[in-house]
Amino acid sequence: MSELVTGEAVALELQPARLPSRSLAALLDLAVVVVGYVVVSIALLAATASLDEAAQTAVSIASFLLVLVGAPIAVETLSHGRSLGKLACGLRVVRDDGGPIRFRHALVRGALGVVEILLTAGVVACVASLVSARGRRLGDVFAGTLVVRERVPVARSGFVPPPPPWLAGRFTALDLSAVPDGLWLAIRQYLGRMDQLDPQVGRAMAERLAGELAARTGAPVPPGVQAAAFLAAVVQERQVREARRTFGGGPTAVGAYGPPGAGAYGPSSGGAFGPPAPPAPSSPSYGPPASHASPATPSAPAAPSPVPPVEGPGTGFVPPA
Repeated sequence: MSELVTGEAVALELQPARLPSRSLAALLDLAVVVVGYVVVSIALLAATASLDEAAQTAVSIASFLLVLVGAPIAVETLSHGRSLGKLACGLRVVRDDGGPIRFRHALVRGALGVVEILLTAGVVACVASLVSARGRRLGDVFAGTLVVRERVPVARSGFVPPPPPWLAGRFTALDLSAVPDGLWLAIRQYLGRMDQLDPQVGRAMAERLAGELAARTGAPVPPGVQAAAFLAAVVQERQVREARRTFGGGPTAVGAYGPPGAGAYGPSSGGAFGPPAPPAPSSPSYGPPASHASPATPSAPAAPSPVPPVEGPGTGFVPPA
């Protein structure tokens, strides 16, 4: 494990990728880039056949820089450090503080990667990774990045405690789309290790993470709620949404405990973040339950229907009704 020290002097653990997995990811990326470069070179060669030699050389250099250098930089920037090879091997490029990389980090890594990987057949990158304690090549050292493993076995991951019962399902209306992956990673690492931290330092770190999460979601921390409990409740809400999105259990805008504004035990009178309202008293029932109702009283026998008048035989006289 690699310890990343935050501003609050708290060490966060990340598992750096070692040389075998990084080499396999680099080979996969290099194979894709080389195939693309060959296809683009053949197309440009056919398109610039009528040009002179100097123009063809300039086009070749431009295609080399565009495909072999520009494409990996663009992919790492847009995917936040996950190229095709890294995605297949379960790796990711992050900053030294665990956050997602940006364009300048990908630019430095790509520019030095031309020398480390392409021009020296990966020898410089392999030597630098073996010498570095965290398996970093020169591009990572100058860019301030680190390649970590995303697929960590469950047995090694820290247990994320559940939120208090009265906070479960009360953040269903939060918009979590603007929260970056790096912030989720830091929150999960804190929740998994908060019992091992100094109480004062852990409280300060929880307040900082809760402030960043509130700024991203646009909803402040509810009054009277501890920062750690707020973080645990929001993480659980994200897990519920991911599970519903994966298994198709319905819309993710409604939590597992009811519609927005409803608590774990019913509607809340104090808003979506207030404590759960007590259950409404049920009106007393003085009659016997339906399952134990007394048998119905037998009704009186119905009166016999009147006999229709019958005509007398052979007399022509009809008796009165």
